[in-house]
Amino acid sequence: MKNILKSIFISTLPVVALILFIKTISNTSFHLNDVGILLSSLSIVLFFAMLFIKPVARTNKTLGFYSTAILIGLVLNLINFSFDNLFISVGLALGWLAYLTWYSSFNNRNTSFFKVGKKLPEFTLENLQKEKVTANSFQGHFKIFLFYRGNWCPLCMAQIQEIVQQYKELEKRKVDMLLVSSQPHKFTKKLAEKHQVPFHFLTDVKNKAAKQLGILHKNGLPAGFQIFGYNSDVVLPTVIITDSNDTIIFADLTDNYRVRPEPETFLKILDNYKQ
Repeated sequence: MKNILKSIFISTLPVVALILFIKTISNTSFHLNDVGILLSSLSIVLFFAMLFIKPVARTNKTLGFYSTAILIGLVLNLINFSFDNLFISVGLALGWLAYLTWYSSFNNRNTSFFKVGKKLPEFTLENLQKEKVTANSFQGHFKIFLFYRGNWCPLCMAQIQEIVQQYKELEKRKVDMLLVSSQPHKFTKKLAEKHQVPFHFLTDVKNKAAKQLGILHKNGLPAGFQIFGYNSDVVLPTVIITDSNDTIIFADLTDNYRVRPEPETFLKILDNYKQ
């Protein structure tokens, strides 16, 4: 139930903010006490719009610039008191706070499968040709498993773009780069065609591997995105690096979907590893 509420929330918050912004700027009797709502709603709209217009792979947890603007908007409505506007401004501020602290966080993630020094459990995926492949069937000196939510997730796409830009460095270190999502094959194929790099673009059909590894995010898709053909259940953003013996040497199980490791972190782990 909690994840369904989150799914609805993340689709509703930016839409409500956009409606309030449009309503405020189109108000013919615009007053000073409307500035607070305008600032708060615009900040929320801009943040979500920028995620898709100019995707970033990570943000800080507090999103200080936007949070400050929304707080100023709330203060302006406190100063220029109007009950209706104050009610709306408080609602926007609480919605933003819920986004930062409730929606963005993954609490109590299961890390038992991913202890450094343990063998990565064997699991099965499908390649672009829909052929079954096992996790231990790749022969590189290292394997990097990047479990991403899907093409719909701008932070995931930005993170993959960063890694694509480092593919030559990964090749030098004889790394098998495995990008894994449970999204339908057509989306994974589209991603592979876009980047044209020697990575393994893989599909976790019906989230079988995600369930096995304890990284399933049930109902993690924002409500409404199902109409584009995506599945409601997705994977929690996860990065696993293993050596040639399938022993885990690094694991990042982020507790916040907006906080992701940088490719330079992977390269440093590989360069410092002594088998």
